[in-house]
Amino acid sequence: MTNTINDLNKILDEADCLVDEAKLNVALDKMATQITADLADKLPLVLCVMNGGLIPTAALIERLNFPLELDYIHATRYGMDTEGASLNWLSYPQTSLKNRHVLVVDDIFDQGHTLQAITKWLEDQGTSGVYTATVINKLHDRKTDMTPDYVGTDVADRFLFGYGMDYKGFFRNLKGIYAIKGS
Repeated sequence: MTNTINDLNKILDEADCLVDEAKLNVALDKMATQITADLADKLPLVLCVMNGGLIPTAALIERLNFPLELDYIHATRYGMDTEGASLNWLSYPQTSLKNRHVLVVDDIFDQGHTLQAITKWLEDQGTSGVYTATVINKLHDRKTDMTPDYVGTDVADRFLFGYGMDYKGFFRNLKGIYAIKGS
């Protein structure tokens, strides 16, 4: 491990908090209201995109007061890197997807390649409908032609961590969205 606790604490101490816990809660409440209006009568399957989607998924489904099933998918372009390559599928859902309404929850909509590939794969499995949700939408023009159905809040094009997003594997647990100093 190349990062010491002192190095990591310095990164956090110098980082800019772009979205605090209160703003995250407002964003999640808004998303939950929209999702409830669209999916409450559909017995949806909620798919958490691991690892980044773990915290946002948990916070979001606590706000959904209707019957749903929960599973996960693990597909990543990043691994422990800061730039993505081709999509690497680590785990597929164990729940049947045929004729299901599926809500995919991830932490961030950055360039959109991962979410687009997951959506396409799910559609190919015979789902009735695929809906996508991300807490963060990174503002830049390097995106795919898709847009998530539910977005919590927009943030600047910086290197982000916290609330599911990591910095070299650390800080997914933070209750805010932070940007590396100078990014």
